[in-house]
Amino acid sequence: MITGMERLAAAINGEKSDRIPVFCNLIDQGAKELGLPIKEYFSDGAHVAEAQIRMREKYGFDNVWSLFYVGREAELFGCDNVIYATDGPPNVGSFIIKNFREIENLPVPDNLTSHPVFEEQKKCLDMLKKEVGGRYPICAYITSSMSLPVMLMGMERWMELLFLGPADLRELLLEKCFTFFVREVEAYRQLGADVLVYSNPFGSTDTVPLTYFTDHSLPLIIKEMEAVGAQGMVYYCGMSRFNQVIDIIIEKTDFRAFYISPLDDLAGAKAIVAGRGLTCGVVNDIKLLEWSQDQIRSHVRQLIQDGMPGGRFLIGTGVMPYNIPETSIRSMLEAAYEFGQFD
Repeated sequence: MITGMERLAAAINGEKSDRIPVFCNLIDQGAKELGLPIKEYFSDGAHVAEAQIRMREKYGFDNVWSLFYVGREAELFGCDNVIYATDGPPNVGSFIIKNFREIENLPVPDNLTSHPVFEEQKKCLDMLKKEVGGRYPICAYITSSMSLPVMLMGMERWMELLFLGPADLRELLLEKCFTFFVREVEAYRQLGADVLVYSNPFGSTDTVPLTYFTDHSLPLIIKEMEAVGAQGMVYYCGMSRFNQVIDIIIEKTDFRAFYISPLDDLAGAKAIVAGRGLTCGVVNDIKLLEWSQDQIRSHVRQLIQDGMPGGRFLIGTGVMPYNIPETSIRSMLEAAYEFGQFD
């Protein structure tokens, strides 16, 4: 039987297996799978790992996740106020940087693998590696240095500091976030993560103008990749568009996997990548809350028609809202398995 890891390796190398890889990012749904409240579910890494394994077996897709929720990174910096929803991801309840001068004394977590907040993620990764390691890609979520401050001080204050300064405190915070980024990548790789989803909305021209991207975002992206290497990294802009910068990223960095926004033209993205890496077509999964089964199949079929010719293609999802009906999840995946087969 062909494994998810074998499908992914074939796609990366431009070879054929039985079908294209299908990644389905069911995160919060793990609580539903185990019949647990969201807060209780995320309190134990064994819960997360068990649910990931169960859901992969249940639906047949090709990956598992070590991600709990994005705000977990803020907790590593000392945030102790997390808001737990009943039907969605937890979020940061209060920011640890309330005024710019607090940046000077902000401690950067040192050895993450021994950090108390990271203990449950380590437990999750250990279990995933033991149960599915080498057969199914284990994914981890990494926030870029320029995007991490949003979780520490909020978008409004970070945009103020980023564009207006004070410059010395902006650069200090970026340097601290860079140090954390490097340590986080090292920790996840050490613990067995195969795929590192590099989340950087500031790497998209939806968030910053192209000139700002080339003058400021790009140098920091280059610095990050020179520090950790792009092995296993997937360029992802939080569902924002980035077709305009793909060619620049390929030219200036070693990124060779791109998680294309549903708002982008997938066929256009595939043409830009031009066989130089893996193009990932992404289902507009917000629409799965309302689309009929026929609409879901039509959408998936179109994505595959746009992205599959020439190989080096994967189909995936975004954040998959908690309340997507199971029938819609199955329709999406069955369409991907059917239309993504190789002749």
